[in-house]
This record gives sequence, structure tokens and C-alpha cells, in this order.
Amino acid sequence: MPQQVRVYRELNMRDTSKITGAGAATSTAAAATINKTSGQITTEALTTAAGATYTMTLTNSIIAATSIVLATVGKGTATTGEPVVQFVTPAAGSAVILIRNVAASAALNGTITINFVVFNA
Repeated sequence: MPQQVRVYRELNMRDTSKITGAGAATSTAAAATINKTSGQITTEALTTAAGATYTMTLTNSIIAATSIVLATVGKGTATTGEPVVQFVTPAAGSAVILIRNVAASAALNGTITINFVVFNA
């Protein structure tokens, strides 16, 4: 059965003038700072077990508690595990991004990349 999606605010995707460039960072101890509206984080090497979670804190002065922060995840150097974004929680000046390894038995065995974009009203 398809899941329902609720839209709380409209996003104007035609107005890209607020996207001011992308940033990049490598995380240390599950934290990274990028003060741009979009960017890519490369994590430290991970060994997150199957079914376990990794919590990344993104510090970003553009993020407000009311921001919409979209995130995707990909394998960097990791060749095993299946990382997925479970949820993103914005706050004033930061966002917490929870990644779950949904693999049945394989742990992550390297870096992953987390891409994000921030939308503000």
C-alpha cells in the first residue's frame, strides 16, 4: 500500500535565487559545519551495524527551526551496508540527520556522503 505524504507548506521550486551555492565538509565525530543552502558532507569512516543508526549534526547558520531540510545519502567509500535517511530535525542554526543502516546483516565499512538542501519561507 502506498504511503501518504502530507504537505504542510508550498515550496516554490522556480525561485532558485535563494540557493547561494553549495558547500562541502568532512565530518569529525559525527558533526560538520556548512553555512550554505546546499552541500555535501563526507562522513568519517563508519562501522554502523545492520539495523543501527548514525546521527549527524549539521551546523548551518541558514537553518531555522521552521526550515525544510531535505537530505539524501550515498555510499562514499563504503562497499557494504544500506544507509538510508530516516529523518531530519531542523533547529535554529543546525539540523540533526539520522541515518539508518537497513541492511539485513552487513555493517557499513567506510564513509558515506550526505547531500542536503535548505528551504526557508
